[in-house]
Amino acid sequence: MANSKKSVAQRLFVAEMAIKGTLNNPSILAAVSPFGYGQARMEEGLALYREAQLLTELKNKAYGEQMGATTTVKRTREEAAVAYMAALKIARVVFAGDESAQNALGLEGPRKKSLSGWLDQARRFYNNVLRTPEFLAVMTAYNYPQAKLTAEVALVEGVWVKSELQDKERGEAQRATKMRNVKLAALDKWVADYKKVAEVALAASPQDLEQLGWLVRS
Repeated sequence: MANSKKSVAQRLFVAEMAIKGTLNNPSILAAVSPFGYGQARMEEGLALYREAQLLTELKNKAYGEQMGATTTVKRTREEAAVAYMAALKIARVVFAGDESAQNALGLEGPRKKSLSGWLDQARRFYNNVLRTPEFLAVMTAYNYPQAKLTAEVALVEGVWVKSELQDKERGEAQRATKMRNVKLAALDKWVADYKKVAEVALAASPQDLEQLGWLVRS
């Protein structure tokens, strides 16, 4: 389909020029009216154009919000990771040789890159420190009291909350895109049909076709 090669902005511009160009020119409107494209039909086309334009704006807004949510997740995770890695380094020192603590807190190995994997490791570490009195006592002795660890848990959980918002924004952006694409496809068809009729109705006045944005081949 030819329109698939055009940008959304171009497709909207073509529709706007053809529809408004007709409605704003009485002679063109008079010429196409006998062919089924009178005032009411053109107003229908205009309404379709405005719907497609609005949905395009809403889609752009949704994707903007998704990008903002993605940035927020990244920033929140970076902040939580700084605190988590510092606590992890201390724990690796103070629990060196304590296989039980190392296993319970997941001290060995690299941190996972995926968000789900990273959250699992961070939660395992903090939750097991806080629920195990002997682990908490050791960490407290190294400047990691319960209040500090609890505050860091809140940072980790904040990453999950922001991630949930990101998923919500992504879903809304995808739905907005689907709705916009459906409406834009309907507009494309309306304009394509109108163009075929206008080429017949305005065959004797090619300058009018050009006014509507359709160049006439000589």
